[in-house]
Amino acid sequence: MTDQMTPANDPTVDDANSAAENETAAGTVYNGEFRPDPNRPEQSEEDLALVADLEEAMRDVVDPELGINVVDLGLVYDIWVRPGETEGSTIARVDMTLTSAACPLTDVIEDQARSAVVGSDLANDLELNWVWMPPWGPQMITDDGREQLRAIGFTV
Repeated sequence: MTDQMTPANDPTVDDANSAAENETAAGTVYNGEFRPDPNRPEQSEEDLALVADLEEAMRDVVDPELGINVVDLGLVYDIWVRPGETEGSTIARVDMTLTSAACPLTDVIEDQARSAVVGSDLANDLELNWVWMPPWGPQMITDDGREQLRAIGFTV
């Protein structure tokens, strides 16, 4: 995951709480911060290069209401890859959120993401993990996203 994709709160930093208090389910919150899936495999240099390509592909996924890509909006929390069931196949996992859990256009975003990742032959399959905590907020928008929003008339 690149620095641009990291939410304002760094999910890799633990606090002084005990180990029992720090345990959370995969892809859930930890003291208000996103914690990646503990079953996330170690990513090789090759995997990290693919993740960078996947992040770039996810920039083709545009929030239908705002017209800005989901990466620059800060909706993508984590991307990683793992081997598929058949030899040589790859599954891309994208942990992401939406600006609202009640978003009526979730299917549109899912279809765009599948087209961007699988349609570009970067991975053989896509797992979208919808994450609701921490909730999305304007602080998660990248600088590029802020510029794009200002260009269409939003004050951010």
